[in-house]
Amino acid sequence: MRIAIVSDIHGNLPAIEAVARDFNRRGVDAVVNLGDSLSGPLFPLETAQFLMAQSWLHLSGNHERQLLTQKPGQWSAPDAFAHSQLSSRELEWLGSLKPCALFSPDVFLCHGTTQSDMEYFLETVEPTGARAATSREVDARLGEVKAALVACGHTHFPRSVRASAGQLIVNPGSVGLPAFDDNHPYPHVIETGSPDARYAIVEQYSGNWIATLISVPYDHQAMARLAQERQMPDWACALMSGYMS
Repeated sequence: MRIAIVSDIHGNLPAIEAVARDFNRRGVDAVVNLGDSLSGPLFPLETAQFLMAQSWLHLSGNHERQLLTQKPGQWSAPDAFAHSQLSSRELEWLGSLKPCALFSPDVFLCHGTTQSDMEYFLETVEPTGARAATSREVDARLGEVKAALVACGHTHFPRSVRASAGQLIVNPGSVGLPAFDDNHPYPHVIETGSPDARYAIVEQYSGNWIATLISVPYDHQAMARLAQERQMPDWACALMSGYMS
C-alpha cells in the first residue's frame, strides 16, 4: 500500500495539480487530503471543484471550520476571499468533511492533532517562537491513538517523527503555502525556505511504515503575483520565497 498525503493546499490550484501529476507518475494506491484546502487569495472555487472530482479521502481543517461557523466580520482576509468565491454546493461539501478519520485500523488521519484542528503535533509554540516538539510532547498528543501510522498537517512544515512506542507520525508539509505567521498561542513564523509544493508518500515495507517527503516545483511566481494583485503581500512573499520576509 502506497499512500500519497497532501495537506494545506490553500486554494493553490497549480500547486496541487503539479503534486497530483508527480504522485500519479510515481504510482500510488490512494490519496488522502488533510484539510485547509481552499482558504486564501488564489483559486478557492477552482480548487474545490478539482478536489470534489477526485476519489480521495478529504478531511476538514481549521479553515474549513472557520468558513462554515464564523460570520462576516469574523473571517480573516484569506477566509473572507474564499467564502466570497464559493457557492452553496462547495460549502455543503466542506460541511460533509471531518477533522479526523481512520483510513484503516493501521492509519489515523488528522488535520492538527487527535484532539484539535488548531494544535500543532510536531512543533510547539513558546513565547520565543516555534520549535520542534519533544518526544514526550509528541507522545502526549497521540492520546489513545494506537495506529502504526499517523498523518497530520496544519503547520505546513514537512517532518516525520517516530514516537516512543514506534508509531510513525508524518506531516507532509503544505502543498500551497510554504510559510506563514500566526499569533496563536504566541507570535511565531513557520518557514520552509523554499517555494516548492510539498507532499509525502508513505508505504509499508517488511511490516513497517516508511515516509518519503517530496518537494515539487511549479509556477509559484504566478501565484505570488496573484496574491500581490489581491492585496495580500504577506502571501506574495511566502509564495515567492518560502519565507515571511
